[in-house]
Amino acid sequence: MPKTKQSKRRKKFDYNQDRKKLKKKFINKYRPSIESQQIRAAWNNRRSVARNLQDMGLALDVNAALPVKKSSLLRNNRETSASVAVVTKPYVIKQMEEEAGQALRDTKTLSSDLVEFVQHMIREHNDDYKAMARDEKNYYQDTPTQIRRKINEYKRCHLQDYHAFISSLAAAQPTHTC
Repeated sequence: MPKTKQSKRRKKFDYNQDRKKLKKKFINKYRPSIESQQIRAAWNNRRSVARNLQDMGLALDVNAALPVKKSSLLRNNRETSASVAVVTKPYVIKQMEEEAGQALRDTKTLSSDLVEFVQHMIREHNDDYKAMARDEKNYYQDTPTQIRRKINEYKRCHLQDYHAFISSLAAAQPTHTC
């Protein structure tokens, strides 16, 4: 298939294009994105990756940071001394250690439909999962094991709500004494 006339034509210089902006855009596009907030804040764009990490007390190459002693039958066992780097930004490591020490909160929640489904099943059938599977509100025809998993997930994600729901069921149940 022949090419169109315009694609064969010589490229013209665009005087309206800002070359400085284009270069910045290109550099920013291909610059690595740093996930860690502490490293990103302490990063110096005028230094190399190795130098930035060395200033923060981090290692670019683990093998260079922790040299392995090579023993040989023919050679004497000599230890190679790794160059000790001066850490100019020790606060980065401290902040990262503090962040790693904090417990992660589970932010998973369940949909309101699933919560209503689980509460209905518990209200009607207590712990009888086979009866739950035969219930007419079981629209998705979940098996007893699938329903048990959904109830356990509800217990795990909404623990306070589950305890409040169970206590309200216990209060609503009339006691039959003869």
